[in-house]
Amino acid sequence: MSPISNARRLKQTIARPLLLLSLLSGPSGCGYMISSATEDFSERLKQTVLAQNDPQTVTEALPAYLLMLEASAAGNRDDEGLMFANAKLYTAFLSLLPDDTPRKPRLSRKALDFALRGLCLRKQDWCDLQQRPITDMPALLAQAEQCDTDSLYSAAAAWSTWIQANKSDWNAIAQLAQVKQIMQKVIELDETHQQGSAHVYLAVLESLIPETLGGRPELAKQHFQRALQLAPDNLMINVLYAKHYARMIFDRELHDTLLKTTLSSQVTAPGLTLINTLAQQQAQQLLDSANDYF
Repeated sequence: MSPISNARRLKQTIARPLLLLSLLSGPSGCGYMISSATEDFSERLKQTVLAQNDPQTVTEALPAYLLMLEASAAGNRDDEGLMFANAKLYTAFLSLLPDDTPRKPRLSRKALDFALRGLCLRKQDWCDLQQRPITDMPALLAQAEQCDTDSLYSAAAAWSTWIQANKSDWNAIAQLAQVKQIMQKVIELDETHQQGSAHVYLAVLESLIPETLGGRPELAKQHFQRALQLAPDNLMINVLYAKHYARMIFDRELHDTLLKTTLSSQVTAPGLTLINTLAQQQAQQLLDSANDYF
């Protein structure tokens, strides 16, 4: 596959609404703490955002809160919780922006820097993780405990966002291997974390290329099916399943069934209303273009 084809595929791989899932998780112990007032505000903001059924309102409103939360972090550089809170909110905001906006490289760097700073505060051996060779990853991840799950997931989501924003840089694309290892570790620690979203990430990544070129579609299918078991109300899983797996193997029947199920389902669900609204929008777009694809 040519570099141009791979770059186009990558653009479709790390789906923007998938990155919005990074906002779902919260603190998970082991010293992961932020001030009670900030934590309470962050939690209420998260729930308000996820309960919205108008993505444009969220897109227009979030920048002000980003600045407020970043200002809090500027005065508390050693507050691990604030680092991850900023990483999550920036990642969520970026998921709502168009792929081609020139703001993405700058803002995604902020998200990743906050996440990496949080990891460094969590474990000294995890400092400068992005600069470490991939051969170091197994030993570094072997140090992880179950209470590190949210930190690792948040960092992997921010890292994916940064890679997407720099998809013309093959050095950035090569770092998908690190993201994949971290998501696999998340599943090992707690596959139910954030409603099984690590399974969704890995499913999409395993759908990156066809089986004839080294892809593993059957493994992708297993991850998608497990994700649906863990989060049956998350309509975005159906959309990503159709967009990445069904289209890759040219299964029109599965493709249309998944999308029609999405469109006929209830959008409102605890913590998923915004994501489900985006899922229905994408489902209709994919159905409208199906005749041209298959």
